[in-house]
This record gives sequence, structure tokens and C-alpha cells, in this order.
Amino acid sequence: AAFAAMVHDRMTEQVYEVPAATFKVDAVPAPVFTVPVMQQKRAALEAINEEMGLAFDDWDLDYYTKLFTDMGRDPTNVELFDIAQSNSEHSRHWFFKGELVIDGDKKPHNLMEIVTAPLKARPDNNSVVAFKDNSSAIRGFEVTPMLPRNPGGPSALAPQKRDWDLLLTAETHNFPCAVAPYPGAETGAGGRMRDTHATGTGSIMGGGTAGYCVGNLLMDGHTLPHEDPEFVYPDNLAPPQQILIDASNGASDYGNKFGEPLIAGYTRTFGQRLPNGERREWLKPIMFSAGVGQIDHRHLEKAEGEIGMLV
Repeated sequence: AAFAAMVHDRMTEQVYEVPAATFKVDAVPAPVFTVPVMQQKRAALEAINEEMGLAFDDWDLDYYTKLFTDMGRDPTNVELFDIAQSNSEHSRHWFFKGELVIDGDKKPHNLMEIVTAPLKARPDNNSVVAFKDNSSAIRGFEVTPMLPRNPGGPSALAPQKRDWDLLLTAETHNFPCAVAPYPGAETGAGGRMRDTHATGTGSIMGGGTAGYCVGNLLMDGHTLPHEDPEFVYPDNLAPPQQILIDASNGASDYGNKFGEPLIAGYTRTFGQRLPNGERREWLKPIMFSAGVGQIDHRHLEKAEGEIGMLV
């Protein structure tokens, strides 16, 4: 059991205590059905929200009720499930443009306006991709890399002049690393590499960095003065020491497979009982992934989609 816990992904895999006799399963696809928004309005969405755990808040319920009412049709359960994921705060970061209220005091600017203020204060800045797309980029310079003579097929390499800009992107992948550190960090680093590679109409990966913030390590023979062995950790999450080892291995493994070397990083561990009795610790870890790359200056903007294109 201990070995199985180390080598399998608890989020997507199952341990078989005995060899499987068949791959046949009793599961059947769930039916597709419509939700009667046209007839029951918001009440229909409230019911399916509770039933399917879609996590729609009041704003969501009002918005989607109006959306499908204006479209003149009922949504399906599949559509609502997809909306709950792809249009969620996790995917779209709505909070950045929401009203910012601190201790009852509404602030004049939202988070997005605050973080974009330096860019707007210097209109002569060297940003060429900022606050859009999968990464950001700053103006680069002319270079002479070795590139294929005949892109798209077998070809010799030759030095060719190009105008390349510098690209940077970063993100975190915290909770998956807490549940299953190795694959959680793999997909965290891999998703960020996708962003590094999918800016504009295509960009080029360079090098990566990774950072980890975890709780007390409680290393054998090396317990630190502030570490309390009586601290209890959630049994559905990996312990901090395992997160640090397995997540680091996972991020490096994914970079190795895709040809992006991990060239920098950081680690922080902390867990302590404060004088007021409060416990401060990274029970939910932080897994930070960032990457630098290059993008051809001609490829900064994505083309508009056209009817008939395959997605």
C-alpha cells in the first residue's frame, strides 16, 4: 500500500489489489437532457446547480438565465457543465475586474486596473504582448539562429536572420500538487509550457523555472526548532516532504520530455505556532512554474477564426 501510494496518481488512477480479469465496466454514459430555463427561468438553473454542483453564484445564475432566455432555447446539462468549467473564475479570473471592497470601503480601482497601471503610465514601454494571450512579450532584436532551410519537412539547418521578441509567462498549480505531487507538477509545468509555446501564432520555448512553498519537512534526524511534530496534516493531501521531492521530479521530468531545461528555482518551507496561538503553515502548497522563450515579431497576433475551421 505504501509503494502504491508513492507511484500512482490519486486523482486519475486506481490501485488494483489483484490483477484485472476484464476491462469491462458497468458504467454507462449519463444521458443528455435539457434544463427548462424557458419555462422555469432562474429556478431551473438553481435546481441543476445544486444537483450537479456547478458552483454558480447569484451573478452566474442571473447572467445565464438571461443568456438562454435571449437565445430563446433551453440549455443542455452538457452545456451547463462546460460553462461551469470554461467560464469559471479559475479559467477566466473574473475577480480581477470585480469591485474591490476592503473593510466596507469600495476602492476606486479594481485589481486589473491596478496591475495594468504601470503599463498605461508608460505608453512608450517596450511591451508587445501584455495582459492578453497566453504569455507576455517585450521587444527584442535581430538574431541569427540556426533554422531549417525547408520548414515543414526534412531539411538542413542554416543561419537565418530573424526579428525575435522575448517572451515570459508564469502560473501556479497548487491543489493538484497537494493531492498527487508528481503528476500535479507535471501538468502544472506542462500547461505553462503550452502557454509559452502558444502565444500569437506560435512561439518557441527556452528555459523554465520552478518554485515550491510547503509546510514543515520533519526530516529524519534534522527536525528544526520551530517544527512541531504534533501538527496534524490533512490525510487527503501529500505530506510537505513528499510534495517537495515528487513535485520537483515531476516538473523536471515534463520539461525533459519537451526539451525545456529547468534552469532556476526556489524553495520555501514554513510552519509555526504564533504567540497568539494561531498556526501559520503552507498546508496547501504553492507550485510555481515560469518560462522564458522567443517569438517571431511577425507572429504576435492571432488570426481571426473563420466559419468552417476545425477546432
